[in-house]
Amino acid sequence: MAYVLALDQGTTSSRAILFDAAGAIAAVAQKEFQQFYPQAGWVEHDPMEILTSQLSCAVEALGKVGARPRDVAAIGITNQRETVIVWERATGKAIHPAIVWQDRRTAAQCKALEDGGAGESVSSKTGLVLDPYFSATKVKWILDHVDGARARAERGELAFGTVDSWLVWHLTSGHKHVTDVTNASRTLLFNVVKGEWDQDLLKLFEIPESMLPEVVWSCERVGEVTTTLGPVPGLGGVAIAGIAGDQQAALFGQLCWTAGEAKNTYGTGCFLLQNIGTEFMRSKHKLITTIAASPQQRLEYAFEGSIFIGGAVVQWLRDNLKLIATSAEVEPLAASVPDTGGVVFVPAFVGLGAPHWDAHAAGMLIGLRRDTGPGHIARAALEAIAFQVADVLEAVHSETGAPLQALRVDGGAAVNDLLMQFQADILGVPVVRPLVTETTALGAAYLAGLATSFWASPDALRAERKGDVRFEPKMSANDRADRRGRWQRAVERAKAWTA
Repeated sequence: MAYVLALDQGTTSSRAILFDAAGAIAAVAQKEFQQFYPQAGWVEHDPMEILTSQLSCAVEALGKVGARPRDVAAIGITNQRETVIVWERATGKAIHPAIVWQDRRTAAQCKALEDGGAGESVSSKTGLVLDPYFSATKVKWILDHVDGARARAERGELAFGTVDSWLVWHLTSGHKHVTDVTNASRTLLFNVVKGEWDQDLLKLFEIPESMLPEVVWSCERVGEVTTTLGPVPGLGGVAIAGIAGDQQAALFGQLCWTAGEAKNTYGTGCFLLQNIGTEFMRSKHKLITTIAASPQQRLEYAFEGSIFIGGAVVQWLRDNLKLIATSAEVEPLAASVPDTGGVVFVPAFVGLGAPHWDAHAAGMLIGLRRDTGPGHIARAALEAIAFQVADVLEAVHSETGAPLQALRVDGGAAVNDLLMQFQADILGVPVVRPLVTETTALGAAYLAGLATSFWASPDALRAERKGDVRFEPKMSANDRADRRGRWQRAVERAKAWTA
């Protein structure tokens, strides 16, 4: 068998990527799908468009290399997390559009639960916070607002799932209703300490247990694609053997498999996850504790910190200030000056995320002088991304005491060498960028390939990994401390600006 197929179902597009035995990309197909905004703060997807776009990508990727079922060892699935779909068990048809993780319609419900004292119990069991971001209140909303839905759910006629469950259900013609532990851990319904659905949480959110999928390991054979699935000729009988939410898949694809190893994804925002091992810990700095994907079929955990504005600061320079015409131009502009000239940029356009959590913080440029130019501002913008990552990693380190040996990086902005070098400098540890930057899909492929012995072992994957680029820190400890001190003073000035 020549390939493992990764189905990478994202928020704005579906992709399918074929990986060969060396972990290299053999074929890619991608298809965007429509976003719906019925009201302010509401975000929805068409579940059938999610499915058909993902299936068509699979067919296209297979066609590019002429792959047949016997050429594909396994399928791994990675998906946008927290997005929910409720469907009829009898027909497989969704009863309502998918409610996307970005949706805020249940904010008042979450606040009411928090005000009622439920927050502590929920956090102690799930590692999460009461927020519309997660799945449970979305499911409750569908049951409360679709005619007859709650009664049908009580009769066992309806199924709930995150996007991975929806895909597996249809790939197996309804024979498998499952989710993996990483996706389950994002629902507010799963006890991550015990590794099971929690009866008290189901009662709190008024969700019938009959709706829930079976929870499986991220690295496990869970079913096979049925030959009756007409839209996907060429996959009949192929095992579905890997499932993980997108950020956990990226953590796995970055080989962060032991406590202390961390990755950061530089997208519009930044998602930083650090593996904290097999013992559940709650954060004192409002980091999320989530389940990490494991090849050993055991509960492992990670701290997760979200940074609201990462690569978006470059888009702001391009679209709002018009300092650059394309995002790629930011690196040469920033490199046109030796330093920021004392300028510090705090990009708190939508408040500050972890570890500050200040919704009233405002964006700020400080340290401007008569000789400040576009290059200084561009360089300060890139440095701001790295400073924010350093703040989150400092919070993680204060929780775990585990020293970071290196930070693995991926995402669009990770191709910026100047940013990656400054990130290494300001952290004082190497930054490692993989040759294959599609680490989310690669993680899903690794999980599926390990479960089917396409790859012999995690150690074999480590040994085969080649082409990583390492950025070694060059900054002195004193310089690092001075720069971080100046950044932290600026952050304090930006806080509570709109309060």
